[in-house]
Amino acid sequence: MNTLFDKIWDAHVVQNVTDGPTQLYIDRLYCHEVTSPQAFEGLRKRGIKCFRPEKIFCMPDHNTPTHDQDKPIEDAVSREQVETLERNAEEFGLEHFGMLHPKNGIIHVVGPERGLSLPGMTIVCGDSHTSTHGAMGAVAFGIGTSEVEMVMASQCILQQKPKSMRINIEGKLGDGVTAKDMALYLMSKLTTSGATGYFVEYAGEAVRDLSMEGRLTLCNLSIEMGARGGFVAPDEKTFEYLKGREYSPKGEEWEKAVEYWKTLRSGDDAVFDKELTFHAEDIEPMVTYGTNPGMGIGITDRIPEADIIAEEGRESFLKSLDYMGFKPGQELLGTPVDYVFLGACTNGRIEDFYAFASIVNGRKKHPDVTAWLVPGSWMVYEELKKEGLDKFFERAGFEIRQPGCSACLAMNDDKIPAGKLAVSTSNRNFEGRQGPGARTILASPLTAAAAAVTGKITDPRTL
Repeated sequence: MNTLFDKIWDAHVVQNVTDGPTQLYIDRLYCHEVTSPQAFEGLRKRGIKCFRPEKIFCMPDHNTPTHDQDKPIEDAVSREQVETLERNAEEFGLEHFGMLHPKNGIIHVVGPERGLSLPGMTIVCGDSHTSTHGAMGAVAFGIGTSEVEMVMASQCILQQKPKSMRINIEGKLGDGVTAKDMALYLMSKLTTSGATGYFVEYAGEAVRDLSMEGRLTLCNLSIEMGARGGFVAPDEKTFEYLKGREYSPKGEEWEKAVEYWKTLRSGDDAVFDKELTFHAEDIEPMVTYGTNPGMGIGITDRIPEADIIAEEGRESFLKSLDYMGFKPGQELLGTPVDYVFLGACTNGRIEDFYAFASIVNGRKKHPDVTAWLVPGSWMVYEELKKEGLDKFFERAGFEIRQPGCSACLAMNDDKIPAGKLAVSTSNRNFEGRQGPGARTILASPLTAAAAAVTGKITDPRTL
């Protein structure tokens, strides 16, 4: 019996090239401002149009400032990127959700919340975290700029079929443990290359128990284990989440869609190229201590000693700790924090703000912490306001910013200054990722909130 990955992949094969790649049909292409200009230029040079423009959606997110979006962008490079996308979308007749458009936001937040990303689809974008959309039960993956051009021109892509892996997480997550902790735990066990060459299906009780927002977070981080993508089989939670959303099927089309979506599961006798099982009760709130997302520990643990690190990796392990200002064997609990960032395509959804608020409740932002709370879209922003969370956060000393990728990556104004330590809900902690010389600890919204109110790394379970 086929795996779910096989089912979706095989349904989209246009042709197999002998001893070569598969020509795969793509249902949805998302375009943002950073990886699309050269693709549009390529079409222009060849004098061709987008083959199926109704399948393509554009929006800026990486370069957008998270304040004063009604004014021209100050940074010249960012302004040029954002304006170029708008011009290209207009010239090629594509749907474009520009800055301040009610449907604007981070592309990987907007796709699912608008019902643009649906079960059984193939979805691509010139961005590695496209794997996020896998939470809908779709095969979603990041592509390069030349491949963006390929999809624009033909609605197809040439791809080698990845191997399949199933990761089962059985049992129940403990209090204060989130999907983000689950993902960081998997990375700490598998390393950042443990899933290279695979497409991962997440399964097991703990995965089924996750909300859709939690599944989006888990799938978002698949790429950080080296996977081509990750997804969760659609179920009643998926259907409930998608029902009534703007671009979801309606009426009779909805009934037909759900009937098909119910078939999207791996067979009981499906054979995976690799299968792993983990236990939810082994996972506690996680924090990273190094300069890749796989360098993570439980919040009550200590950084490993150098002698237990394999010899070939010891030099880079010590270099990483030196950059972070940490030592082998050090405990991170109690480490003073300068910045806290809640947001990104990893944790910029409404549920993440509720989680953050649950820790802030009855407390104030620590005076030594600069906190950036950035919704992943205007829809999340409006929901925050409707629920009065903007005022709730203001009273506690926090400010809600305007939507965008923000401090996830140093491509806009929200940069962490050199040497400062940030607890961030984003997805990457590479050297300079959040600004030249910035130091990043990846964590869940609960752990980020605990740091924001105490001014130091704090186990959220104690609050």
